[in-house]
Amino acid sequence: MNRAPGDGLSAGEVARRLGVAVTTLRSWHRRYGLGPDQHEARHHRRYTVEDLSRLEVMCRLTGEGMPAAEAARAALAVHPLDGVRTLPGTAARAGGGNTIPVGGAGAEARGLARAAMRLDVATMSSVISRMIADRGVVHTWDHLLRPVLAGVGERHAAGGALVEVEHLLSRTISEAFAAVPRPAGAPAPRTLLACADEEQHSLPVEALAAALAERGHRSLLLGARVPPRALAAVVGRLGPAVVVLWSHGPATADPGQLASLRGTPLVAAAGPGWPTDGLPPAVTRPTSLGEALGLALRWLPDGVPAL
Repeated sequence: MNRAPGDGLSAGEVARRLGVAVTTLRSWHRRYGLGPDQHEARHHRRYTVEDLSRLEVMCRLTGEGMPAAEAARAALAVHPLDGVRTLPGTAARAGGGNTIPVGGAGAEARGLARAAMRLDVATMSSVISRMIADRGVVHTWDHLLRPVLAGVGERHAAGGALVEVEHLLSRTISEAFAAVPRPAGAPAPRTLLACADEEQHSLPVEALAAALAERGHRSLLLGARVPPRALAAVVGRLGPAVVVLWSHGPATADPGQLASLRGTPLVAAAGPGWPTDGLPPAVTRPTSLGEALGLALRWLPDGVPAL
């Protein structure tokens, strides 16, 4: 049922935006009075914009290490619509301290970043899975996962921190992609997805496998660090219509790895590692998940609906 404008948000919706558990919201409401002000008889409480603004202050301050009771007092003391920006002495930062920068990404990305910092797997999984179900894999990758992963990478590059956050977030993302239903009864996979030799960043090809599954196509996902000899052997046995080889950095993007793929109708060198020049003439270089998906779908027969 569609909600009328102005009806507010449910506790579940607020929890996903903030990256906290619903039980945490209830605890903050019970202990500190940080909850929905308006309540109609026989109806669940709904959170207003003002309620959400106070809770964003609460999340930011606790994420920066402030004790919950002190953070709650500060959140209740500021103007609800201006608190995130004007709290004395605690101006919002783009990503220092105990936060992950997500640029201009939306509320769900900020919520996922907070959950990642808390190592809260249940909330991370809920946020990711819900967006995949609601908006699809490509939208989730572009607007939720890439901003948070980039923010974690930025923090790590700056000081070597957040290794544990990156590992746990990556595993949670992998599990969410693997949970996307694969089509039953589909033809043998005609798409081969792999990482270049010594390339360990496999999430982009896992995302592509999940996006193809949403459209009724099976794929064979070899994952990380696929040696050229193994890749050539699989191509010889499978005879795929599409091969996508991912490289995250120049150190793993030797164009010689593409030599064994000649004869495959579509070969895509995906990822920022590949050079803009010097690739074999028949090799395409998609620059986004959506572009890679579109290229693959052009070479594949109609899929079957995923169950």
